Amino acid sequence: MASVTAFLTAFGLASTAGLNAYIPLLVTGLVARYTDLITLPTPFDALENVWVLLTLSVLLLIEMTVDKIPAVDTLNDMIHTLVRPAAGAILFAGQAGHIGIEPTFAIILGLLAAGGVHATKAAVRPAVTATTGGLGNPVVSLIEDVLALIGALLAILLPVVMVVLLVVAAILVLRWWLGRRARRERPFA
Repeated sequence: MASVTAFLTAFGLASTAGLNAYIPLLVTGLVARYTDLITLPTPFDALENVWVLLTLSVLLLIEMTVDKIPAVDTLNDMIHTLVRPAAGAILFAGQAGHIGIEPTFAIILGLLAAGGVHATKAAVRPAVTATTGGLGNPVVSLIEDVLALIGALLAILLPVVMVVLLVVAAILVLRWWLGRRARRERPFA
């Protein structure tokens, strides 16, 4: 049962990295450093290092600032196309020993989880910019940050709830996307 919980935690943390790479890394490092809820094996225990935590905090502040500026947020998403999946891979691989899977497979799963969420975010954000003239970008970015924080905490404290929420979110995004596509393909009457 512990390996199932660890798998769900890894999946939840990696997925939230698709929204914001630094929030789940920082949360994981802080929780591992100050509680017994997460134990990170070497080399992932580097996330607990004070200098790593400070660096992640600075990167988080920079990312949270630039992600709220229209046009700059698109550039930020392009840069983070590599960073977010890498963060997901680190978070998933950090749990590989608890899950009982090969680290290489864990890295792939983390890349896919974070990359999938990031791809969805990157696809939706231009629609927000276009429909709101960029005024909605800071609001959507703040919502993404809050969801990443709540998701990271849920992944650690209540991983089953986190995965259920991810599935519901995926269904809602898919329904929205298909509905949008159907409206575009509908001939004018």
